[in-house]
Amino acid sequence: MSTTPESEATREAVRQRYAGIARDTMAETAEASEASCCAPSCCGTESLDATTLAASIGYNLEDLSELPAGANMGLSCGNPTAIASLQPGEVVLDLGSGGGFDLFLAGPKVGETGRAIGVDMTPEMLALARKNLHTYREHTGLDNVEFRLGEIEHLPVADASVDVVISNCVLNLSPDKPQVWRDIARALKPGGRVAVSDLALLRPLPPAVATMLEATVGCVAGAPLVANTERMMREAGLVDIVLMPKPEYVETMSRRNTPLYQSLAAHIPEGSTPADYLTSLDITARKPAA
Repeated sequence: MSTTPESEATREAVRQRYAGIARDTMAETAEASEASCCAPSCCGTESLDATTLAASIGYNLEDLSELPAGANMGLSCGNPTAIASLQPGEVVLDLGSGGGFDLFLAGPKVGETGRAIGVDMTPEMLALARKNLHTYREHTGLDNVEFRLGEIEHLPVADASVDVVISNCVLNLSPDKPQVWRDIARALKPGGRVAVSDLALLRPLPPAVATMLEATVGCVAGAPLVANTERMMREAGLVDIVLMPKPEYVETMSRRNTPLYQSLAAHIPEGSTPADYLTSLDITARKPAA
């Protein structure tokens, strides 16, 4: 993977932003503060309750109520476990697993004979996720979830060892997305599949937005064009690619007047809305069996 000073600066900005979110969440849960339901998230949901956001994008309220405190930090832009069709005995890998939100939901689906592995590059996020493992084990009776430190461009798993790769609003943050898709293909078993929710662009952003660091860390400026996402996946060797735009997420963020989306709206041409440029995208694909 090639690196540049700019790409490393972006990576470090992302790392520091998410380290801060993890520290704040751990402090809030320790104090049992009502403020813990809201977080300065990736996609600018500072003023939106995390449970409300998750329910609005398809998560089951009963499932959410069973999650360890602080696992849901409002960082989602989709529901990858809903499109993953997880089966007992499978190995599922979550890229950018954060506090364990999607992984704690995936664990019961793969069951005691399966394995759910989370990868995150931020030690503070791993500390939060691992702190919540005890609660997960108590609630489910399962010991099938683990968290590993690593970057999504170089996943800390063996070749052809994973049945399903999931991720939620993380791939857009990588400064080397083609490498992410190549490593996803490397990690998947033959016939393995992808179920990712992410942000993508319907059209190029105005230059003023594309150069804003806030937008990069906030999942906007780093989002690829939808067509480029498909191209990168095909070049990585994935097939049966389906890209399903989900405009409801961006429309919700815009209606809620969250700070990032206020800033985005201020920099796009008059008469346009953020939803004209940006969409949440459900992405599915598989690695050829042969």
